[in-house]
Amino acid sequence: MRDTFSTFHPVVNFAYFTAVILFSMFFLHPILLGIAIISAFTYSVMLKGEKAVKFNLLYMLPMLLLMAALNPAFNHQGVTILFYLKDGNPITLESILYGAAVACMFITVILWFSCYNAVMTSDKFIYIFGRIIPSLSLILSMVLRFVPRYAAQIKVISNAQKCIGRDASQGNIIRRAQNGIKILSIMTTWALENAIETADSMRSRGYGLPKRTSFSLFRFDNRDKTVFMAIVGLVAIVLAGSAIGQNAMRFFPSIKAAKVTPPGIIVYCAYFMLCILPVFINIVEDVKWKHIESKI
Repeated sequence: MRDTFSTFHPVVNFAYFTAVILFSMFFLHPILLGIAIISAFTYSVMLKGEKAVKFNLLYMLPMLLLMAALNPAFNHQGVTILFYLKDGNPITLESILYGAAVACMFITVILWFSCYNAVMTSDKFIYIFGRIIPSLSLILSMVLRFVPRYAAQIKVISNAQKCIGRDASQGNIIRRAQNGIKILSIMTTWALENAIETADSMRSRGYGLPKRTSFSLFRFDNRDKTVFMAIVGLVAIVLAGSAIGQNAMRFFPSIKAAKVTPPGIIVYCAYFMLCILPVFINIVEDVKWKHIESKI
């Protein structure tokens, strides 16, 4: 499925991810956590397909379980004691639930950032912040694409070294260590040269000058206005719900969550609509395309 949401204006994409990432970091209410992690997982699978499913099951799920299990061993707060460890420290229900909530929050934020990296390309980021903070936006755009680009480059270097018998998997332990250091040295040299070339190239183009104009393919059309206003409206509802305590959740010393009330249901629905918005847009667009193809 083609990701239609990534074709929207960069301001719309950035506003959406800023909202959902911040909300996921600060809201620990179980209903909001469930909405966020399910939406983030669904969108990541929609963006990356089978690769996202494997990543989430092989890495994210074990990390979630590990974090949820470790917290009660170090955090002994809470009034509901389930049992005692050999050293006499209690394991409480509150610490278990808090560890599970924090683990879900952590995994949700990672999933949102994986979606962010797939949608918010470096050209979109520079388009938004290039005139406001030109130097910092260039550095951040380089950092954000550091992992995928450098991972691909280190594979190229490793394959080249392997052809001449200098790969990190060849030889004894000492030889492998020497080959690994050699590959890392080549990679570091390439990274520094690439950064200098990028900086010189952008400077020669007048990047960051006050009166500099630049070509851009992005236009804020009616479609972007509609989605942006929807995001702003949903964010306002969620913030209003937070202000009146509908998103509140307390773990210590005892568990207490905001009661489910009609205003709370409105807030939960608004939060669900906000988190699932890209998935909804993609499904609607896919249905439109299938309907058009059926008439051909």
